[in-house]
Amino acid sequence: MPAILLALFCTSLSAGPAPWYKWRSKIDNYLSCSQTPLGPGWVKDSGPYKDSRCEKLVLAK
Repeated sequence: MPAILLALFCTSLSAGPAPWYKWRSKIDNYLSCSQTPLGPGWVKDSGPYKDSRCEKLVLAK
C-alpha cells in the first residue's frame, strides 16, 4: 500500500505548469495574457501558450 501512495504522489509532482491564454476585453478589445480567466468582461481569444507573454504556442501532441 505505501508503494502505491508513493507512486501516486510522484506522478502528481511531474505535472507541468498551467498554460497561458490571451483574453480579450468585451469593452475595448484590449488583449491580456493570463493563466486564469480575468472576469465576466473577458473572453478567451487564443492559446494555449507556454510563456507569460503569450508568444510560444503549445504544440498539439
